[in-house]
Amino acid sequence: MLCGFSLIAYFWPSGGIDPFVASKSWLSWMIAATMFALGSLLPEDEVRRLRRQLPQVCLGTLTQCLVMPLAALAVVRFGGLEGGYRLGVILVGCVPGAMASNVLTLAAGGNVSYSVSLTTMATLASPITVPWLLVLMAGISESEARIEPLSMMLTLASTVLLPVIAGFSLARWSPRFKAIAEPVGPVLANLVILWIIAVVVGLNRDRLAMIPLSLLASLLIVNLVGYVGGYTAGALARMDEPMRRALTLEVGMQNAGLGTMLAVGSFGDQFPEAAIPTAAYTFGCVFTGTILVSLWRPRPGTAV
Repeated sequence: MLCGFSLIAYFWPSGGIDPFVASKSWLSWMIAATMFALGSLLPEDEVRRLRRQLPQVCLGTLTQCLVMPLAALAVVRFGGLEGGYRLGVILVGCVPGAMASNVLTLAAGGNVSYSVSLTTMATLASPITVPWLLVLMAGISESEARIEPLSMMLTLASTVLLPVIAGFSLARWSPRFKAIAEPVGPVLANLVILWIIAVVVGLNRDRLAMIPLSLLASLLIVNLVGYVGGYTAGALARMDEPMRRALTLEVGMQNAGLGTMLAVGSFGDQFPEAAIPTAAYTFGCVFTGTILVSLWRPRPGTAV
């Protein structure tokens, strides 16, 4: 479906109404809807477990906040990326983990509870971590890249933090809403992410044919470093194998949909190509994550 949506957006005829370009201004609302759906799907016991696993969750979140931004900074410096591509790769490294990591953790025989706790913590902390990590790592003056941490904090709070809390609270207080949200929430979240990536494709049709190989290589390196860094941190902390797998996938798989929204909303006028790395990372991390899961998938008659 991801490829299908993107191909439709890429080959959409010029002239007339372009739904992908026209929906650019709605990206923040789309992300808010996704986060609301995520919040409505959070089980109460997972939130309670977040407190019990707080040391391991904080370690995992710290690993992600160190490994991914530093990996992104290293590849853009040594890879010679400039301008919007440079900013986009760094943004990939600064956003929190993706919801897809929870699904892949389940398929890989990992600790799903730990994975959900990591995603929840990173998402709730994103209004603070993302803007300041971006300022520290970007190395671009605020006037040049228009990086305004306080403004970005408010944007993330309104599109990420508050919708997650609202979705969780409503599902907790209303069993009827929860019964509706459980089947509808995942479908809504996936469709919104697919549409966001399609919007990026529609906005960058002319640029996509000229994506440098150095950009794709940089994104792959960031992704692989994230996997290695996550697994290594879990091993050093003496976590069991299921928790190591959960941490590996959580660190390496980033919320590129959120990064895309920030790229378009915060830098779209000055650096429109900044959204291309975040959109491309969505394809890449799901693909590599699936390969990793296939290597880890429990075989019949074996134990993790």
